[in-house]
Amino acid sequence: MSAAQIRFFALVRREVNRFMKIKRQTVGAPLLETFLYISVFGAALGTRIDKLHGVDYVVFIIPGLIMMAWAMNAFSNNASSILQQKFQGAIQDQLSSPASPRQLLLAFSLGGFLRGMLVATLTFVAASFLVDVPVEHVLVLIPSLFLVGFFFAQLGVLIGVRAEQFDDVSFAQTFVLQPLIFLGGVFYSASLLPEPFQTLTHFDPVYYMIGLVRYGFLDYSDTNVALSLLLLTAATAALFAVNLRLFLRGYKLRA
Repeated sequence: MSAAQIRFFALVRREVNRFMKIKRQTVGAPLLETFLYISVFGAALGTRIDKLHGVDYVVFIIPGLIMMAWAMNAFSNNASSILQQKFQGAIQDQLSSPASPRQLLLAFSLGGFLRGMLVATLTFVAASFLVDVPVEHVLVLIPSLFLVGFFFAQLGVLIGVRAEQFDDVSFAQTFVLQPLIFLGGVFYSASLLPEPFQTLTHFDPVYYMIGLVRYGFLDYSDTNVALSLLLLTAATAALFAVNLRLFLRGYKLRA
């Protein structure tokens, strides 16, 4: 293993160790939240909404909950990690270290990505104990989830770099990210909405991500799967390119 690879894996290990030290907050709390969503919505609405598009309601919402778990954890991990290290001044030491800006960006990205993947996987396992969760198109599901995770990991990096205080991260998560996810169709099918809300939903990028993941699990989507996958790939690559440019310049990272 080369010196560059050793440096990179050391950076990734540091990020993983950071969130694993507080497992109750970073893993336990999201799992409890998801369990409550399944229990409350499954019990409260499942008795009133028997099926959506031929699928039991509680099964219909699980793909969205898995995607939401991956997205929220990837985002919050990276945004808080970068902002914390900016306050501590540790990020400046890393920028002047032998590690390249690309290695630093990938290490931060993988930290949030792996936390999101861990929580999403545990969510899927927990949900499987409660209901029978099908996986219809694994060749669509796996790249879709990986792209969603990497996209929100990059978004977390971007917000963390631009943020000047923790309120900036909280604002983005509470007033931007959560509404986009909840209004993207986690708990309902957009095709059931009246106008103009059905049309407005089509401007929510998370709507297309949920469509991809739901298609992978349930063989149902309100969206064009191939086009959604292409656009998500392009958006993820563009966001990575923006973040790499910020790291190369040291934008709001260097004192």
